[in-house]
Amino acid sequence: MSSLDPPTYLTSIQNNIRARPISWEGAVRAKTITDEDLKKIKSIDKVRKEQRKQTIESDVNSFVTLLLGGDGSQSIFEAAAKRQDIIHYMLVLLGDIIDDIPALTSALIQHPAPYKPFLPLLKASSNNEDPVPLLTSSVLSGLISHAVVTPSKDTTQLDQALPQLYTYLSTLAKASDAGLQDIAVREFSAVLRSSKARHLFWKQRKETLDPLFDILRSAAGSSNDRDSTLYSGGSIRSAGDSGLSGGVGLQLLYHVLLVIWQLSFEGELVGDGLQDEHDIVLLYTGLLRISPKEKTTRLLLSTLVNLLTTNRQTLLPTATLARLPALLNSLKSRHLTDEDALEDLKTLTELLEEYTKTQTTFDEYAAELQSGHLRWSPPHRNPTFWRDNARRILDESKGELPRKLAEILSKSWENDKQVLAIGCNDVACLVKEVPEKRQQLEKLGLKGRVMELMQEADESVRWESLRAVGEWLRYSFESKSELAVR
Repeated sequence: MSSLDPPTYLTSIQNNIRARPISWEGAVRAKTITDEDLKKIKSIDKVRKEQRKQTIESDVNSFVTLLLGGDGSQSIFEAAAKRQDIIHYMLVLLGDIIDDIPALTSALIQHPAPYKPFLPLLKASSNNEDPVPLLTSSVLSGLISHAVVTPSKDTTQLDQALPQLYTYLSTLAKASDAGLQDIAVREFSAVLRSSKARHLFWKQRKETLDPLFDILRSAAGSSNDRDSTLYSGGSIRSAGDSGLSGGVGLQLLYHVLLVIWQLSFEGELVGDGLQDEHDIVLLYTGLLRISPKEKTTRLLLSTLVNLLTTNRQTLLPTATLARLPALLNSLKSRHLTDEDALEDLKTLTELLEEYTKTQTTFDEYAAELQSGHLRWSPPHRNPTFWRDNARRILDESKGELPRKLAEILSKSWENDKQVLAIGCNDVACLVKEVPEKRQQLEKLGLKGRVMELMQEADESVRWESLRAVGEWLRYSFESKSELAVR
């Protein structure tokens, strides 16, 4: 976004290019550019901003033709395709004037093919450090950031250009260099100014979002989005105590959070997907706990408000399970000063208080199963809970909950073996309380799975699976004894 300082990585490349001498006259002699082109370039090159503005505004159309082509002439980017020094220089010059001269920018995006000279340059090299695609993406994101908020009857050009820009920026977001990642997220943010841009971004989410969530999980100290460290709860700590994990810098974290916040304005479209694919409520609860600055806290809170208010039925149970209400209560001790953050904190607190008032222990347990991750929450160890609810768990929604339990237990949980132990505990409780439903559980593969888990290396898994198998065998023996007596 234009209000943000440009990335230092990109600025250093641009400054280096500005300082290089270019043989313009040689380009004219070689008929790479015309005399008329050179006059236009020199009239706006290395002059004061105000003078450049006046020169362009007095003849906008001729500068549009120079940059994009028209009236039978090529764009300078096409005409000088073999002169990399000229391509570099003109990309930097155009980048300088996009935000400074609105009249030119407006005329450029109204051209019949405003992105045509630039799209091939995005694919000029597979090397992430090649200046041509880097500078081109900066120009394109600048033009598109204006185009997405300008009403237009025909969006064909934009619809073709945005996915290509997203694909290129995604390669930068996946890079190991934080400077390249920062360029990607800033340019994502620049163009995500309209619902259409956000819808296209979501459509390409495997490319666009996955690398951003990798950065966030790294910052939270979890390489796995379902890692038990995120479920550990605990008090708020300052990231200043030990810094963000994974070497993620504050500015990069802020810009990634900014992109997800912009996307959250399409809450109904993205809410459930973000939860299913990235466990966003749990991840954001973990990030809130370590948020290093008020500006990052503000974005985290505002994103959660957008998502939870548009996906109450699915995300409020998950937020309760992730212990978000307790964390929000602790957040009040931070003495936030930002008015938006305080308002969002109040909204979230009230939303969750209203939800938890109506929830029963059964609802809590069902929400935990639906989240796909188990922890030792109170219901698991409570005999009264199982006595009162075991039959309902098996019967509710045509057996949806035991199917979910079977799905959870079918995974290996290499990073969190306690999930398997808890699942075996639940199977044992169900068999104990409703022995006549053993066959229903057996059909789901639960008997076979708990027997397999008796061989697990983890001691707690072995113990709980042994207990579950014991319950199964106990009722099998009791049934046979009854038959023998008869």
